[in-house]
Amino acid sequence: MKILVTGSNGFIGKNLIARLLDNGHTVSNFEWVPNVVPDCSEFDKVVHLGAISSTTETDVEKVMQQNLDFSQRLLQVCDMQGIDLIYASSASVYGPTSHFTEDGPLFPQSPYAWSKYLFDRSVQMVPVEEYQCRVQGLRFFNVYGEGEEHKGFQKSVFHKFKEQALTTGVIEPFEGSDTIARDFVYVGDVCEIIEKFFNIDQSGIWNLGTGKAESFGNIARHIATQHNAVVKEIPVPDSVKNQYQSFTQSNNTKLLDTIGDYNFTTVFEWIDNNG
Repeated sequence: MKILVTGSNGFIGKNLIARLLDNGHTVSNFEWVPNVVPDCSEFDKVVHLGAISSTTETDVEKVMQQNLDFSQRLLQVCDMQGIDLIYASSASVYGPTSHFTEDGPLFPQSPYAWSKYLFDRSVQMVPVEEYQCRVQGLRFFNVYGEGEEHKGFQKSVFHKFKEQALTTGVIEPFEGSDTIARDFVYVGDVCEIIEKFFNIDQSGIWNLGTGKAESFGNIARHIATQHNAVVKEIPVPDSVKNQYQSFTQSNNTKLLDTIGDYNFTTVFEWIDNNG
């Protein structure tokens, strides 16, 4: 297939392109430029990963321009040209809730989460039968893996904790780390599932997590044991305190009904293989 990937220089984009090329697809990339939307007519699929992904970005106009306005224009192009669109939504739309089903309540807390919520909403406001293409939204939970080391504060705890263990010997999860748990999903699994959706003849929105939450405390202790480090909790920074999700766990019923059974990589398998 001929695939266009937006956000090709990002963490997930780079991993996805490597996989697609290995599997014989022809891949082109696109990075956001103001007031430019790509011509999608020569492609079989568009995978839209490009976004300002920082949950601490406070420039609302900037986030909305790149994450919402561009996404809506890209959807219009795909719809007019009849090219299927797979796009990255986010579990951040759920906010501080314990319900993680696709049709459940949503409580976005940051400009990033709002941008994802509003695009999901705009997609769903059009009846499926009125689209001239498939539109598939995947709500990524906490994606981690190789190639995210450059993300600074936004990189996953796996890289943060390992870096702390190696440089200072002290791993610093937030206070209450045994009660703070997230659904961490390996980027290799995310890329494989995106490719599976190339053959799914449905439109809609699906969660994409493992269906299992793991606590920050357990992860910190596992990495500490590997590197002979100690664990010392620190306060939650003010910059994230008001929007911090203390628990996420994907309800995978719809996903597995769609793609079939799937054996997700566990966080401890990945840590042990990347120590």
